Amino acid sequence: MSIAIVTDSTCDLPPHVIQELKITVVPLYINIGDKGYLDGVDITRKDFYTNLPGYSVHPTTGTPGVDAFKNAYQTLAEKGCTEILSIHISEKLSATVNIARNASQEFKQIPVTVRDAGQLSLGTGFQVERAARMALEGKSMQEIETALDDLKARTFVAARLDTLEFLRRSGRMNRFIAGIGSVLQLKPILTMQNGQPGSERVRTTHKAEARLLKMLEELQPIEQFSLLHTNAAEQAMAFRQYAAHLLPEQATYSMDITPVIGAHLGPGAVGYAVISKNPVKK
Repeated sequence: MSIAIVTDSTCDLPPHVIQELKITVVPLYINIGDKGYLDGVDITRKDFYTNLPGYSVHPTTGTPGVDAFKNAYQTLAEKGCTEILSIHISEKLSATVNIARNASQEFKQIPVTVRDAGQLSLGTGFQVERAARMALEGKSMQEIETALDDLKARTFVAARLDTLEFLRRSGRMNRFIAGIGSVLQLKPILTMQNGQPGSERVRTTHKAEARLLKMLEELQPIEQFSLLHTNAAEQAMAFRQYAAHLLPEQATYSMDITPVIGAHLGPGAVGYAVISKNPVKK
C-alpha cells in the first residue's frame, strides 16, 4: 500500500522538503490587477512583498478549482499510489479544503482522505511533513491520522504585524479601527490554534515582540520551532536570538509566508510556528 500526500501552497514548507518527501502541492492564486499568478510558480515571494505597498489595486487571492485537485489525484493514481491524504489550510481561513473535499467525492479511482489542518502556513506544513515521513515509512492511513490529531492539538502559530494597513486594504477589518490603529501605532498580533484564529493589539513593536516571547513561555516545553516572516528575514532572526533561551537547539526553518496569506499581513510581519510537547491550552 502506498499513500501519497497532497497539500496546497499555503503550507510554506521549504522546496527541498517538498521534493525530498514527494509531496504534491496544489497552488492557490494571487490576482494583481488584471493578471493572475499561481502561488509559488509564477511570482516570487520577494518580488511580491517588495511591490505590495505600491500596487494601485490591492491584490486578491483565489482558491484552486475542483479540477486542479482531481488532476493532482489522477496523476498520483497513475504513478501507482493506492491512497491519498490531502491536507489543507483551515476552513476558517479559506475554502480550499472544501474544494478538495468536493474533488475527492468526484474522484473514484482510489480512496482520497481530505483533512482540515486547522492551521495556516507552517502550522499546516508541520502536519504535511509528518504525514509524508510516516507514509514513506509505510504507516497506515489510520496511524497517520492519529498522529496528526495529536500534532494538531500541540501546534500554535503567531505573528506580529508591522502595520494594520494591509488588513484594512484587504477588507479584513473595519476601516475605522485601522485608522485608529495607525494613529496609536498599534501592532496587531494574530494567532492560530486548533482551527481557531485569534488576535490581540499592543502599542509598539517592542511590546508585540515581548508578547510573542510570553506566548513562547506559556508553550514550554517546545518540541519544534520555526520562524515565519513576510520579507523580513533579518528581523525574524533577531527575534530568534531574543527568544533563544526558550527554543530547542535543533536547526529550524525560516520561511517567507506565502503571498496568499501575506497579502493580508503586509511586509514586515514576524512570527513563528511551534509544536509544544503538550496540548496547547485554549
